[in-house]
Amino acid sequence: MQERRKIEFVGLPLAVYREIAAHLRQVGGVEVGLISQSSQQFDYNQSQIESLWIDFTSSSSNSSQQQVEEILAYYESRYGNRHEIAV
Repeated sequence: MQERRKIEFVGLPLAVYREIAAHLRQVGGVEVGLISQSSQQFDYNQSQIESLWIDFTSSSSNSSQQQVEEILAYYESRYGNRHEIAV
């Protein structure tokens, strides 16, 4: 069974989204991807990335999920509120 989560940090630059994804990929039993911006209107202040997705595979453990929460909390403390989007 996989559990997919979709996380958004409003206005976060592409480079930081990539950093978060790289950090999360180091956690066992976790897969991560970036979702490109879907807005049809160009806004210079808007990130090129809309959000990221996280999959917890059947091999992920409670400690893996705890590590993911700690990583997300770290970036939230540095860059502002994160929003979890229903999938």
